[in-house]
Amino acid sequence: MKQQLAVKRLAELGHDTRMSVFRLLVQAGNKGLPVGDIQERLKVSAPTLSHHIHRLIGAGLIRQERDGRTLYCYAELDALKDVVAFLDAECCTL
Repeated sequence: MKQQLAVKRLAELGHDTRMSVFRLLVQAGNKGLPVGDIQERLKVSAPTLSHHIHRLIGAGLIRQERDGRTLYCYAELDALKDVVAFLDAECCTL
Protein backbone atom coordinates (compact mmCIF):
# COMPACT_ATOMS: atom_id res chain seq x y z
CA MET A 1 0.00 0.00 0.00
CA LYS A 2 1.24 3.45 -0.84
CA GLN A 3 1.51 5.93 2.01
CA GLN A 4 -0.73 8.42 0.20
CA LEU A 5 -3.63 5.95 0.16
CA ALA A 6 -3.10 5.04 3.82
CA VAL A 7 -3.15 8.74 4.72
CA LYS A 8 -6.38 9.28 2.76
CA ARG A 9 -8.12 6.36 4.44
CA LEU A 10 -6.96 7.32 7.92
CA ALA A 11 -7.98 10.94 7.31
CA GLU A 12 -11.51 9.91 6.33
CA LEU A 13 -11.79 7.73 9.43
CA GLY A 14 -10.55 10.68 11.49
CA HIS A 15 -14.02 12.25 11.44
CA ASP A 16 -16.47 11.23 14.17
CA THR A 17 -19.46 10.63 11.91
CA ARG A 18 -17.48 8.74 9.27
CA MET A 19 -15.89 6.55 11.93
CA SER A 20 -19.36 5.85 13.33
CA VAL A 21 -20.66 4.88 9.89
CA PHE A 22 -17.68 2.63 9.26
CA ARG A 23 -17.95 0.94 12.66
CA LEU A 24 -21.64 0.22 12.11
CA LEU A 25 -20.85 -1.36 8.76
CA VAL A 26 -18.01 -3.44 10.20
CA GLN A 27 -20.42 -4.71 12.88
CA ALA A 28 -23.03 -5.49 10.21
CA GLY A 29 -20.59 -7.75 8.39
CA ASN A 30 -21.43 -9.21 4.99
CA LYS A 31 -25.12 -8.33 5.22
CA GLY A 32 -24.38 -4.58 5.24
CA LEU A 33 -26.93 -1.98 6.25
CA PRO A 34 -29.52 0.05 4.37
CA VAL A 35 -28.73 3.76 4.30
CA GLY A 36 -31.99 4.47 6.14
CA ASP A 37 -30.93 2.23 9.02
CA ILE A 38 -27.58 4.00 9.28
CA GLN A 39 -29.34 7.37 9.31
CA GLU A 40 -31.76 6.23 12.00
CA ARG A 41 -29.04 4.77 14.23
CA LEU A 42 -26.72 7.76 13.97
CA LYS A 43 -29.44 10.43 14.05
CA VAL A 44 -27.97 12.45 11.18
CA SER A 45 -29.73 14.19 8.31
CA ALA A 46 -29.90 12.51 4.91
CA PRO A 47 -27.69 15.12 3.19
CA THR A 48 -25.08 14.92 5.93
CA LEU A 49 -25.01 11.13 5.84
CA SER A 50 -24.80 11.14 2.05
CA HIS A 51 -21.78 13.45 2.21
CA HIS A 52 -19.97 11.19 4.68
CA ILE A 53 -20.83 8.00 2.79
CA HIS A 54 -19.44 9.46 -0.44
CA ARG A 55 -16.21 10.42 1.33
CA LEU A 56 -15.83 6.85 2.61
CA ILE A 57 -16.60 5.44 -0.84
CA GLY A 58 -13.98 7.77 -2.34
CA ALA A 59 -11.37 6.39 0.06
CA GLY A 60 -12.33 2.82 -0.81
CA LEU A 61 -13.50 2.07 2.71
CA ILE A 62 -17.12 1.25 1.88
CA ARG A 63 -19.22 0.34 -1.15
CA GLN A 64 -22.91 0.65 -1.99
CA GLU A 65 -25.26 -1.72 -3.78
CA ARG A 66 -28.88 -1.21 -4.71
CA ASP A 67 -31.47 -3.93 -4.09
CA GLY A 68 -34.73 -2.72 -5.56
CA ARG A 69 -35.46 0.60 -3.89
CA THR A 70 -33.06 0.02 -1.00
CA LEU A 71 -29.46 1.21 -1.06
CA TYR A 72 -27.14 -0.93 1.07
CA CYS A 73 -23.70 -0.01 2.37
CA TYR A 74 -20.92 -2.48 3.10
CA ALA A 75 -17.56 -2.06 4.80
CA GLU A 76 -14.58 -2.89 2.61
CA LEU A 77 -12.75 -4.93 5.23
CA ASP A 78 -9.76 -5.60 2.99
CA ALA A 79 -9.17 -1.84 2.79
CA LEU A 80 -9.04 -1.67 6.58
CA LYS A 81 -6.74 -4.68 6.74
CA ASP A 82 -4.42 -3.03 4.21
CA VAL A 83 -4.13 0.11 6.36
CA VAL A 84 -3.44 -1.92 9.49
CA ALA A 85 -0.83 -4.00 7.64
CA PHE A 86 0.79 -0.81 6.31
CA LEU A 87 1.15 0.51 9.85
CA ASP A 88 2.18 -2.84 11.28
CA ALA A 89 4.93 -3.31 8.69
CA GLU A 90 6.96 -0.60 10.40
CA CYS A 91 6.33 -1.84 13.92
CA CYS A 92 9.33 -2.59 16.09
CA THR A 93 11.94 -2.24 13.32
CA LEU A 94 14.29 -0.01 15.34
